[in-house]
Order: sequence, then C-alpha cells, then structure tokens
Amino acid sequence: MLFFWKYRNDFKKSIFAAQSVVKNVFMIRTFADFDLSGKILDVLADLELFEPTPIQEKSFRPVLSGRDVMGIAQTGTGKTLAYLLPVLKNWSYSKSGNPTVLILVPTRELVVQVAGIAENLTQNLSTRVIGVYGGKNINTQKLLFDSGCDILVGTPGRVMDLAIDNAISLKEVKKLIIDEFDEMLNLGFRPQLTHIFEMMKEKRQNILFSATMTEAVDEMLDEYFASPVEISLAKSGTPLEKIEQTGYKVENFNTKINLLEFLLKKQPDMSKVLIFNNNKRHADYLFTQLEEHFPGQFDVIHSNKSQNYRLRAMEKFENGEIRGLITTDVMARGLDISDISHVVNFEVPEIPEQYIHRIGRTGRADKDGKAVTFVTPKEELQLLEIEVLMNKELRMLDFPEEVKINPKKIASEKEEVVMKNPVKVKLNDGGGAFHEKKDKNRKINLGGPSQRKPPKKYGANRAQQKAKSKSKRRK
Repeated sequence: MLFFWKYRNDFKKSIFAAQSVVKNVFMIRTFADFDLSGKILDVLADLELFEPTPIQEKSFRPVLSGRDVMGIAQTGTGKTLAYLLPVLKNWSYSKSGNPTVLILVPTRELVVQVAGIAENLTQNLSTRVIGVYGGKNINTQKLLFDSGCDILVGTPGRVMDLAIDNAISLKEVKKLIIDEFDEMLNLGFRPQLTHIFEMMKEKRQNILFSATMTEAVDEMLDEYFASPVEISLAKSGTPLEKIEQTGYKVENFNTKINLLEFLLKKQPDMSKVLIFNNNKRHADYLFTQLEEHFPGQFDVIHSNKSQNYRLRAMEKFENGEIRGLITTDVMARGLDISDISHVVNFEVPEIPEQYIHRIGRTGRADKDGKAVTFVTPKEELQLLEIEVLMNKELRMLDFPEEVKINPKKIASEKEEVVMKNPVKVKLNDGGGAFHEKKDKNRKINLGGPSQRKPPKKYGANRAQQKAKSKSKRRK
C-alpha cells in the first residue's frame, strides 16, 4: 500500500498516457472509420470526400446513438453530411411507403440542395427521396408519393399541407431533422413546426442543427425535445478564420455602385462574386446599373423571382457562366456554391448574425475567402453591433480617389421633411371628421311634444285639437 501511495502520481501519468494512446488509435480519421456502407463510401470517393469535417466527426456517434442532438455550427462546416451519414447508416426501407426520415429546411433552395445531396448519397441504394416546397402545384407534388417515400425533405408549410390532405402520414417518422433551426423560427415557422410535432409520434429521434443559439431556439428545446446532447463547434457569432474581412466607408448608395464597378474592373480576382442587398428593390436597382457596364455577367435572384428562374441563375453562377449574383438574404443560409471568391455586403445587414451567414458563403471547405462591406454613415451603428458580436473589427480600407462620389440619394436615404411652422388644427371632441352644421340644418330641442311646432300639412297635434274643441263647446 505504501508502495502504491509513493508512486501514485506515476501511476496517474501512466493511465492518462494509456488513455491518450487509446483516443489516438480510435480517433476517426476518414469516412471509412464511420463503418458506412461501401455503396455510400464509393459516392463520397467520387465526390473526392475522404476526411470528415470537425462537425461531422463530433456529430456521428451522438446521432448514431439515437438520442436527441442539438448541433451548433457555423455555416459552411458540412452540417448536411453531419446528419445524413449517421442517418443513412441505420436506414431501412419503408414498406408502408410513408417517410421514416423527415428533414425540414427553411427555404426552397435548401430543399433542392439537401434533397439533391441525399439522392446523390443514396444513388446505389433503393432509398426513395422526395423534396417538396411551396410555390408549386400541391396536386402535382401529391403524385410524387405514389411510389412511396423513405426520406422527405421539405419546407414546414408544404409538409404540413400534404399531411393535412392525407397525401402522406407522419406517424412513421423515426428521425426528425430540422436544419437551420434558428432561421426557421426567424421566418415565423413556429406554428407550422408545432403542428407537425403533433402529427408525429412522440417516440422519435430529434436532430437539430442551428448556426446560432437564440432565445426562441432555447424555448423550443425546453418545450418539445428531451434533453438533447449539445454539440458546439464554435460559439454563436464567431466568424470563419479563413475569411479576410475588409470594409469601405462610402457616402451613399449610388456611390457604392461606383465603388463596386471600380473594384470589379481593377481586381480580376473578383471572379465569382456574391453581392448582398437588404431588400428586393435595391437588388433589382443594382442589377440594372451593373448590367450597363458588365452586360451578361451578373444575375439577380430574390423571393419575387420564380423558382425555375432562381435555380437556373444559381446553376449559371455555380458553373461559372456568370461572374456574379446579386441577391438578398435568401442566399445567406445553407446554400453551398463552390469557390466563391468574394462576398460583397453592398448593404450592412440589419441583423448582426446575418452578417456571419453571408460571409460564410465564401471560405468554405478549408479554402480562403474574402468579404468586403460597404458602410454609409447611417450604417455605422449596425457595423458596430456586428463587430461586438464577432469580437473583431473589420479592417477599413482607404476609399479610392478614382471613384466618383455621386451625391444623388435614393428614396430610403432621404431625410424626412420637417415643417418649421406647422399649422395647428384644433379638433373637436367628435374627432377629425366632425364639422359644424349650417344654421338651417340645426335641430333645436323644444322639450315635450306639446311644445313643438305643429306640422303645417296635418294641422295641430291632438292635445291642441282637443283644447280647441272644448272651448267651442263651452261657447
């Protein structure tokens, strides 16, 4: 016993060293260590994917265990494969034809992307993958389920509608996956989500992935999910390390256009540019201006564009047929377009977290990326909130002397006109619509009926007539 006590520290060191060796031996190094089906590994090899990203490595065993999982990871870290690979490892064919795996995403573009990845991974299997979203004829989508479904990918509204119409049953869903959970709640999908939860059996695995942990996410976790295992790759608001972040202080919107045109002409490395505006009207206006100087090199997508148009524009951008894509925050979440050289925040986002999602479109898959932000004096406070969130300042660059300053302001930049001597209008108690009647239209209350003036046509009232008749009889 004394011997053990004397050398207890040496024993501890030996045990820790042994544990370290064991961890190194069993540490997952490649997708082959996931013990996946050879048919899936072949697809990953064809895609030149051999090593898992940190979120894929950290999520695999918890998801495989069957427990509820909450993953917090920045955009562009490989979340889609992080939940698809362990789910496919335990996947089994649905004999009833109803989905056993339900994947909910916030946008139509994400439905197309995630369903496409799932179809690609299962191309050598008999898995039936269907993607559904709003904006398309629901009766046409109902026909997709005639041959059955194993994995259903969709937006909450359309999935709920199909379930209500009995086109599908959610009673057999064993794994519910909600991707971009925070954005789902930001877009107001909470009522649809709660309705979908009620349509499913309580005994299921919930797999949730979110880029940020918000109060709304916390509330939903407490209310509907059973103590999920939390896997956090980075704290909320942490920017990707491989993205160079710079900015320019610019006078106004039209001067931003001049600056962007200058940079596009002077910097040939801006070869695949994603440009973010805060609304559809500004995106269309910017596209019109760029089209004059760079005809056929840019396209624009937002929620007013048809689904086919949006998909075609994204395809052209992915294939390098166009140099840049102008968009709103519809493109800020989850979409995976390879080799984007620059993200341009033409306008500073109003929600600080949205900045992280925007710049995450570049610098993906361990590649370097660049993010440039144009800041007007009105937007400086928004930029400060972003820098506080990231705990990092943007490197501001000198405004190029060659760029012409355009003093013309757009509608949103014009200040409200304030009257120096406003005319004060005194309103009556009756409200703004009340007005005095003309004298001839006024009615005066004379008291009871006996005091009113008798009608001209029909003579005096009955009381007066009786009084006259009595006086005549007396005479």
